[in-house]
Amino acid sequence: MAPCLHTSAPDLLPPSASQAVYREDCTQCFDSIDDEPGLNVCLSCFNGGCAGPRDHARLHFERFGHPLALNIKRRHKNIQREEPPQKISKLAITAETDEDRYDTSTQVVCYICNEDNIDKSSGELQVLIDGVMSATTFSKKEEIKAWEQEFVPCEHTISLVQLDPKKVESQDFSHCSMCDLKQNLWLCLICGNLGCGRSQFGGTGGNSHGLSHFDATSHAVAVKLGSITADGSADIYCYRCNEERTDPSLATHLAHWGINLAGREKTEKSLMEMQVEQNLKWDFAMTTEDGHELNPIFGEGLTGLSNLGNSCYLSSVVQCLFDLPEFQRRYHHPGEQPPFSDMPAADFETQLRKLADGTLSGRYSRPDKNALACRESHEVLHQRGLAPSMFKHLVGRDHPEFSTMRQQDAFEFLLHVFKHVTLSKHPAGLDNPVDSFKFCIEQRLQCAKCNKVRYRLDEQDNISIPVPARRIGFADDAGHNILFEPVTFFDCLDVFTAEEIVDLRCSSCKSQERFSKRSSFRTMPAQLVINARRFELINWVPTKLDIPVEVNDEPIDLTPYLSTGPKLDEEILPDDETSGGGFEANAELLGQLLGMGFPEVRCEKALYLTGNFDMEAAMNWLLSHMDDPDVDKPMDQKQHPEKASSHTQDPVKIAQLNEMGIDDSRARQALAATGGDINRAIDWVFSHPDDIADSIDDPQPSSNPGEQARTPGFDTTPATYQLRSIICHKGSSIHAGHYVAFVRKQLPGKSGLSWVLFNDEKVVEVDDVQEMKKFAYLYFFSRV
Repeated sequence: MAPCLHTSAPDLLPPSASQAVYREDCTQCFDSIDDEPGLNVCLSCFNGGCAGPRDHARLHFERFGHPLALNIKRRHKNIQREEPPQKISKLAITAETDEDRYDTSTQVVCYICNEDNIDKSSGELQVLIDGVMSATTFSKKEEIKAWEQEFVPCEHTISLVQLDPKKVESQDFSHCSMCDLKQNLWLCLICGNLGCGRSQFGGTGGNSHGLSHFDATSHAVAVKLGSITADGSADIYCYRCNEERTDPSLATHLAHWGINLAGREKTEKSLMEMQVEQNLKWDFAMTTEDGHELNPIFGEGLTGLSNLGNSCYLSSVVQCLFDLPEFQRRYHHPGEQPPFSDMPAADFETQLRKLADGTLSGRYSRPDKNALACRESHEVLHQRGLAPSMFKHLVGRDHPEFSTMRQQDAFEFLLHVFKHVTLSKHPAGLDNPVDSFKFCIEQRLQCAKCNKVRYRLDEQDNISIPVPARRIGFADDAGHNILFEPVTFFDCLDVFTAEEIVDLRCSSCKSQERFSKRSSFRTMPAQLVINARRFELINWVPTKLDIPVEVNDEPIDLTPYLSTGPKLDEEILPDDETSGGGFEANAELLGQLLGMGFPEVRCEKALYLTGNFDMEAAMNWLLSHMDDPDVDKPMDQKQHPEKASSHTQDPVKIAQLNEMGIDDSRARQALAATGGDINRAIDWVFSHPDDIADSIDDPQPSSNPGEQARTPGFDTTPATYQLRSIICHKGSSIHAGHYVAFVRKQLPGKSGLSWVLFNDEKVVEVDDVQEMKKFAYLYFFSRV
């Protein structure tokens, strides 16, 4: 081993608890410690860089001058098949450690000395190495944070009052107090009653006797006995809130009933673990008609993404986006060095390029060699899949939903990605790929009395169309599963563009008259994404309807839905009068929201923050912000709420918005309009593209006054489109179940396009997707 003078540098300190250590995969590509060259972790800043042909570790040294790196290689241990499995004496669930699965080797590299085997005993080097190897990795740290914010205490767990054990009947903790079930048992923390839970995902039995106990006694808080661990973690459920919660005093509350945490072992899976497991097991026809499992395919553009636990919504969206030429041109640059960034793992541009390289290059599309060593002979060998943990953390950072480990809605996530991509900085010569989705919807209003019309153009990057529900019967005698008549894709578009009657006050004849209202396309995009709304609100809960929609693979002509704009003989309505230029809520939408029982202040705020034209967007805002502390704070005399306080915003939040390409003035304006909530501020900027901040904030014009805004999209005909990909969902709710993507690809040796199924890391060719197309959630069409 070679000595090295650089091992005694004063800045070589072990990582602190708050520092991220990237020792799993490269921050700029998906090469990892499992590859032959291993991964080089910088011993100054703990960045992970690949040591293979791309050599991002050396690039890191050249950019930052950090001399030392720890090369880490990991090899999967061979499983000795001739040895009998260890006998299990009792039911227990234990976590398998890396030491159980892998052999790991390390050596120190010095780029200045050009040595790759530095003496580890030099200076405090061994302490530093031990600190790196024992530190919680970046992906694990972020996963822990995501799980930790899943559940919080509630007033019922915090103010829990327990009964005196001497005054209640003693309990037999071996089975449910009302039946003989011995698993899925929930202890009432108030009175000590033991009741079985509800039947869970994964087949865990239950007769709901814990819930029955709550109905009879109003004792709300219970803990699942089999989930309790020695460190105090457990499933806590509040029946009154009807949510999973945490109990800050769990150890004390358990001791009250004679249960000591010391020595407790987890014997049953948690509710979240069972949900994740069930999501991974949804059957998406991974077999042929004769029962044989579909064979995996490998190559460029055929790389799967591993499930990080409820991340299938992310994987499906990514596969559809990076199949598009616009996203490939923007982010896939083979052979180019990655962009300079002080923190590659936290740089949006770097992570999107990493994701594009990983999914498109084909370098990682190969059978999992570790699975090859231990698979059964009859099993089909799939890819290992890439873990998009850095991208997931970055795109979901600080978002109340996408930063968690819960299942999310794929359509909402797609729009969230659109916002981040649009607001990010695009280098010269590289276009924003979301522009290819943009088009204009025309809203036409005509007064029934004076026949004058008004046109409004709304720029969009997606449409959400209703799927007409025509009930024809039930699938079973119990009447539980409703059958629906199949509809065509054109039926849905006909409903979307159909004329409707609304009541409005006419600005010309000053009468309260009926207006005809119709939506149509003024322009069409290069890439059209359509959300098929098969959900209806039942008691404010989105309930999925299984309505078949017939969509062909052949090109379809959408020209009939394209408007030519105002006609020569039409008389245009004058603009509505306003008082002092303040915000005036859309009268029609305001009336509808008020009729649903929402307070007027909230309705006006929802319309303002969602663009003042989209009923569904305003209602979604109201439902998702009901608990905001300032939701009932009136807007200042109907003036723009950002005018009064745009100077007093948090500079840290302004800096975060600056990183996304939002200038100081717009950042202050958005934060003021949304009460300082950075995620709502991003939404505000995205939904108010034409709002200009006060000149006192930004005295310089924001653009060249000679430049005219260009209407996005195409108005040429024919408007012909072909289905390119779909995202399908199985499950009763958009927040549960499983998402997969079907993408049409040109496969080697095939004359035409083939359908490819991306089911997380599993990538297979499928012959028939007619059934899947009927129930798809998102459709991606490309202009022919």
